[in-house]
Amino acid sequence: MLSSTIQPDLAELNELLVSCGEPSRPLNKLIGALDNSLWYLTVTNQEGKLIGFVRATSDKALNANLWDLVTLPNLVDSSLVLEVLAQEALTILRKDFPSCSISLAASPEALIPLQRLGFLVDPDGIRAMGLTLNENVV
Repeated sequence: MLSSTIQPDLAELNELLVSCGEPSRPLNKLIGALDNSLWYLTVTNQEGKLIGFVRATSDKALNANLWDLVTLPNLVDSSLVLEVLAQEALTILRKDFPSCSISLAASPEALIPLQRLGFLVDPDGIRAMGLTLNENVV
């Protein structure tokens, strides 16, 4: 079931993110991420288990970003779940912020569903970079 109103259980969300290769996040960081998001979408299976997630941020003028677009690994319909999450996210962002450019970081598994929705990998040779903060680096 796709929902934009049900806040995910934080431990379950962290477990989903870790299962997708993301580092474990302190619960206060997850709370901050959700609080600072415009909205988030969840997908749960028939048993109510969280199997997909995405959240959005925006400056509400020029840029919108999708974060943590994930689905439970080894899920039979993981590609479909990713596509449904991305499609719904795009629908909301295009309605609320029609002029914003939309960017996201995604796992390789999400590339085909995202390309079906019109996302381009590195459009016009523009490449994005991300920084993972490491406490051990000065």
